[in-house]
Amino acid sequence: MSNQNTPFQIKDSTVLVTGATRGLGASFVSALIQRGASRIYAGARSTQSIQLMIDKLGPKVVAVELDVTDQDQVNKVASEAGDISLLINNAGVLGSKGLIEAGDIDTLAYEMDVNVYGLARMSLAFAPILASNGGGAILNILSVASLHAFAPMGSYSATKAAAMSLTQSMAYELRDQGTQVFGTYAGYIDTGMINHITGDKASPEAIADASLEGLETGTSDIDADERATAVRALLNEGGPGVREAYWSRADEFKENQG
Repeated sequence: MSNQNTPFQIKDSTVLVTGATRGLGASFVSALIQRGASRIYAGARSTQSIQLMIDKLGPKVVAVELDVTDQDQVNKVASEAGDISLLINNAGVLGSKGLIEAGDIDTLAYEMDVNVYGLARMSLAFAPILASNGGGAILNILSVASLHAFAPMGSYSATKAAAMSLTQSMAYELRDQGTQVFGTYAGYIDTGMINHITGDKASPEAIADASLEGLETGTSDIDADERATAVRALLNEGGPGVREAYWSRADEFKENQG
């Protein structure tokens, strides 16, 4: 399958970003302003948390109350943001446990509700809106854990693999209405989500910029940092290399966590 979509023009576009309060989501909002987007709906569980962003970036940013696990809120935002041409499914959570380590499915269920069902709720709600606005695009924030499971984050990896599968299938399902679906893949991003993790991390600004560059060049699967590029290269080589590399990383991770 080709890794090329049609380039998506961010300039003058109207965008909705989920999980926009801080970290990668906040970096997306800033990067969209820099690239000339005309309006950005910044979704957050509390609109008060977006006010500082509005004060800094100006009236192009519109705060919307949005918890992607709440279908009523998703429906309400869809009624308020009916002019978008780009949906960025950025909201995500990380429980940092393997399934066996957790001893139950509570962490997995929590991560699934945001990382998979949240993405699905948003995509279902906004697919008709994107169609009515000429097609547009959806960008799903995935992970190198979508490509191969990382044992210390086993349940998170499962949700990101599921999110990747949805991304791929939605790309097929939405093509006839002219909606393109992109996926961003990255390793550790230097946000509050992984403050407890040691190791090299990419800046959220760099990941946001690489993701938007991928949209504007029409790259369907956007490897936004060196780790994503390296993991995909290992997968393309075939053989046991990627499993060995990930098990080595898992051992190192456990040692660093004490």
